[in-house]
Amino acid sequence: MTLSHRGLPVGAGLPAKPLLYKGKGHMATVPSTIQRPLPLPLLESGDHLDQATFHARYLAMPEAFRAELIGGVVFVPSPLSWGHGLHHTIVMTWLGNYWIATPGTQSGDNTTTILGESNELQPDGVLIITPEAGGRTRLSDDGYTTGAPELVIEIASSSASIDLHAKRRAYEQAGVLEYVVVVLRQRLVRWFVWQAGAYQDIAVEADGMFRSRVFPGLWLHAEALLQLDGATVMAALQQGLATPEHQAFVQRLQGH
Repeated sequence: MTLSHRGLPVGAGLPAKPLLYKGKGHMATVPSTIQRPLPLPLLESGDHLDQATFHARYLAMPEAFRAELIGGVVFVPSPLSWGHGLHHTIVMTWLGNYWIATPGTQSGDNTTTILGESNELQPDGVLIITPEAGGRTRLSDDGYTTGAPELVIEIASSSASIDLHAKRRAYEQAGVLEYVVVVLRQRLVRWFVWQAGAYQDIAVEADGMFRSRVFPGLWLHAEALLQLDGATVMAALQQGLATPEHQAFVQRLQGH
């Protein structure tokens, strides 16, 4: 059987061919009752869909295709630059090392995150408290994250207007506790903290650090990240991990 690029039989959705029936001295046609599945429409930027419809269509798209549903609207991202990839690598190294040092947490890289009926996003990075340690996210039956991660981070270049507006609103409404945006073109890091149902934009501290309010010891040297100085980023994290606040947090997670 020949399959299309979406894994459906070629010709799916075309009218079924009639069957031939031979009688005495004549031949007649009998309509076929075979029903072939119609192919799902392609996802396109600007489509207005609910999360369930978006998810079904997304699964039918080619493996390399990426899209997000933000506020009920489909967004297909631009190709990612080399600079995006470099910053992404340092960010995920930073999050991954915190996870390793902090039992009861986990970090995820570009994982689908379902937030209600109008949002299915794929953030660059997330850091969660595991369900067993009292966290808020869960896995769906087919293995996708549902519920608001405790921390989300996005690397923003061409996507900055989306990350700072539509995505920010989606994460804010879902109750993501901390939202970090690395804005490459403006060369700044913005760190939002969820308080009383809305995000507050906090300033970098005098020593150049952002310090997480949710994850004690998760320290980020903002300028070092922007300069791609991974050694300084990791040294700042190690300072945070050595604090009594981080040790107390680990004990609290393990005792949950």
